[in-house]
Amino acid sequence: MSVELCGMQLAHPVINGSGTFDAIAAERVFGTELIELFPFSAYVSKTITLRAREGNPPPRLWEAPAGLINSIGLPNRGLDAYLAEDLPRLARLPVPLITNVMGSTAEELAELAGACETRPQIAAIELNVSCPNVKTGLDIGSDPEQLHGVTRAVRRRTGKPLIVKLTPNAADVPACAQAAQDGGADAVSLINTLRAAALRPGDRRPWLGGGTGGLSGPAIRAVALAQVAAVAARVSIPIVGMGGIQCAEHAREMIAAGADIVAVGTESFRDPTVAAQIAAQLREPVASP
Repeated sequence: MSVELCGMQLAHPVINGSGTFDAIAAERVFGTELIELFPFSAYVSKTITLRAREGNPPPRLWEAPAGLINSIGLPNRGLDAYLAEDLPRLARLPVPLITNVMGSTAEELAELAGACETRPQIAAIELNVSCPNVKTGLDIGSDPEQLHGVTRAVRRRTGKPLIVKLTPNAADVPACAQAAQDGGADAVSLINTLRAAALRPGDRRPWLGGGTGGLSGPAIRAVALAQVAAVAARVSIPIVGMGGIQCAEHAREMIAAGADIVAVGTESFRDPTVAAQIAAQLREPVASP
């Protein structure tokens, strides 16, 4: 079941979605058992920004039918604290570390990538391009021309494998994937959460402190399959497929749609060991129909 992703040798094809598994908190709870039984073949950090972010005000979560809407707002302590405090701890994990970064301009993303470039503990960089550009107000990843320029700017600052995490909230996701590939991306990952909202029972006012949030979980799996298949038909670089994966059969479907490896996200909130179970089940032979 070992696979290769952008030069990284992975023991199996199941990794985590950024922000859905806190390895540092898990180590505090499970201790060395976490290292011995780590469920993912690579670990993707939560999103890191140049400066610290508090995230959105509460409430931050809403349980939707067959899914979860989150309005967390990417809280983090910023690049300097990540490099000084979190990175040494994450480097102890027994798998390659992929650092997820986000900025609102090409310059910010390039600076983040440049800082990661100097750290040998970081095996690869994932660009979260779902942040609105400060000049246009549009998601950086929703405009192919803008995304191409951003990817090129980041590519000039790092020789590490570069994964672009595409936004599903775009008119032409395959065109965005093509732009990322042409800009120098080594792989793309998709799908991120779908923009969603929840209303408070009774007065029908927005429930989430951020107004809107992102829908994940089983509710988006069919969308993820369609977008992964469309991107796979457009690009030649590897694809990390995610969106509503709960079991090995869902992972097989995602791979059949065109993904090279898969990422588990929301399901890990229900069961932190589910990725290991999926990986084990993928090793089992599939019965003929």
